[in-house]
Amino acid sequence: MNRLKFIDRLSQGRVSRRDAMRAAAAFGVGALVMPKRAFAAEPLTIMEWSGYDIPELFGSYVAKHGASPNFSIFANEDEALQKVRGGFNADIMHPCTYSVGYFVEAKITKAIDTSRLSNWGDVFETLRTINGVVMNDDVIMVPADWGNSGIAYRTDLVEADYEANESWNIFTDPRYEGRVSMSDTEAALEIAGLMLGYSEREIFEMTDEQLAGTRDLAEKMVRNSRFLWTDPTEINQALASGEIVAAYAWNETVKSLKEQGIPVKYAQPKEGIFTWLCGLTLLNTGKGDEAAAYDFLDAWLSPETGKYMIEEYGYGHSNAKAFEAADPEKVAALGITDPVQHLKNGILFEPVESTLNAKYIKLWEEVKALKQ
Repeated sequence: MNRLKFIDRLSQGRVSRRDAMRAAAAFGVGALVMPKRAFAAEPLTIMEWSGYDIPELFGSYVAKHGASPNFSIFANEDEALQKVRGGFNADIMHPCTYSVGYFVEAKITKAIDTSRLSNWGDVFETLRTINGVVMNDDVIMVPADWGNSGIAYRTDLVEADYEANESWNIFTDPRYEGRVSMSDTEAALEIAGLMLGYSEREIFEMTDEQLAGTRDLAEKMVRNSRFLWTDPTEINQALASGEIVAAYAWNETVKSLKEQGIPVKYAQPKEGIFTWLCGLTLLNTGKGDEAAAYDFLDAWLSPETGKYMIEEYGYGHSNAKAFEAADPEKVAALGITDPVQHLKNGILFEPVESTLNAKYIKLWEEVKALKQ
């Protein structure tokens, strides 16, 4: 490439930063006088859950930018947080209300300007002000996907009395020893708190005495569990084969098994069912273009994304228009006749203060060691 062609391509932003610097040195073009368009912004890097890196979930972004962003898949939010703290450059993270506060505490988030989101006005009003979406008077997370954490069980395999008296105690009932599966999560301690009669507020801010009181039930959950799962495919397969009769599960497990014709039900435990809300947060550690980051957020908020989420994943979506666009039969199959009321009926996972959360994690690590 001769000098004139190089400068022409440089002015059009058709040369990478590395090649531009190398060629500039060769041709004697100073970096300080290079055109501003010379360096295209680096692609966005998104920290994301497995299975959420498909273009159907951000179609308008791909249509506008011609390609998907880069993804870094994580197993849980703590892993993602530690990776960013270790120097990983990411533009967007997909946390949930109960974990986003830890990213705020680490001072790696940016407030979101909702006026730059064309779909913000269609987000359920009840979701716009939830703790975790708004923190310190700033919108810190764009609410996107939501669902339940509950009990999926085989109606043909549980004892006859269970369906009339659905309860979290299926995980501690000796009749089900080795036939249930709890998730590998400290949420088991919050479930134990509910079973002990702690209030919906107390389970997220337990005193040392209350937390210690959950140990016995948590140990029973671990002993009764055939295994502690980390990937929903584990329980999907185990429930399908009859290896287990019940599991702590998300909505997609019930959806998947019903589509296979397996007699499964999502319980409404008398102690209460949990609701989770996750979304997208801007990080101040990224190198991608901020305008592109807002395009990605807006794509996730679109009714098209919401329709796909409802129909294919079996989860709710923050855009009210998504429920209008989705197949009514598939919406009904989720057991969501009124999304707003459904959200109100669940116990929304709340952030646990970081020092206290460390105690939850420590106790759970001690308890689950019983399986080793």
